[in-house]
Amino acid sequence: MDLKLNATYITLDGYVQLHKYRYLYFVIMFAVYILILCCNLTIVSLIVFKKSLHEPMYIFIAALLMNSVMFSTVVYPKLFIDFLSERQIISYKACLFQSFMFYSLGGSEFLLLSAMAYDRYVSICKPLQYPTIMRNTTISIFLVLAWILPSSQVAVAAVLLASDTICSFKLKGIFCNNAILELLCVRKIAHIIHDIVILFIVALFPFFFILFTYTRILIISFQRNRAFRTKAAQTCLPHLLVLVSFSCSGTYDVFISNIDTDFSKTEYLVMTLQMLIYTPLFNPIIYGLKMKKISNYIKKLFCRIAIKHISTVN
Repeated sequence: MDLKLNATYITLDGYVQLHKYRYLYFVIMFAVYILILCCNLTIVSLIVFKKSLHEPMYIFIAALLMNSVMFSTVVYPKLFIDFLSERQIISYKACLFQSFMFYSLGGSEFLLLSAMAYDRYVSICKPLQYPTIMRNTTISIFLVLAWILPSSQVAVAAVLLASDTICSFKLKGIFCNNAILELLCVRKIAHIIHDIVILFIVALFPFFFILFTYTRILIISFQRNRAFRTKAAQTCLPHLLVLVSFSCSGTYDVFISNIDTDFSKTEYLVMTLQMLIYTPLFNPIIYGLKMKKISNYIKKLFCRIAIKHISTVN
């Protein structure tokens, strides 16, 4: 029976003293997940229902925050199940699906940030052409490509992995990522080449495009007056902060999954949890605080809630 189980299921071996702290893990991560949902969906709802926010930049922000919600939903519910289970296992097919969704949505994040960078570039550097270039059709094409392109690329890798034989049934981690490659009996050259292609298309190329775009914006801003530089900084800084945050998470995932390290299981767990918590929470906080229109609407929303609560109490 155990042999049959091992041939089908993978053990997630990244937890530390789960038997002792399972309920603490559950409460903390469940609270974080609820916070992620509330923060992201609040801003998305504002953008959907406020007509003054129906602009390309805010549409891309809403898409990015929905991507964060989906990204978290791919991982968190399985974590909750594992926290409360005696055995932390996942079927190989489910593991492949989780890995597929994880990297598809990760690639979408980079492409959405690229679309936002292009939007800011056109807005700041070519303001007269902005209405012509950033039409609804253009926005729709960018959004479709941002979700379809990474998923189609990662799907090929998932199919290749599904046809391979695994010799190890213990995954070093708490969810399925690139560490799944360590389970294979033989890591084929086709996997390595395809992974490099995916990394270039959905991560490196968008990253360098974003850097090039903001460099151009910076150069043009310094050629204009102080007011223009201030406005450019206010609109571009949140996007750059989000880019840095997500790039650090992506770099950590690639680094920890492909390079042998001397990290202890506790250190590995802490860094993995940080990766799962920071970006989904960081994005709405940055856009909620740094984007003036969104910040004003959030303040008005909380004021209304506070006034309604006070009047109810009285």
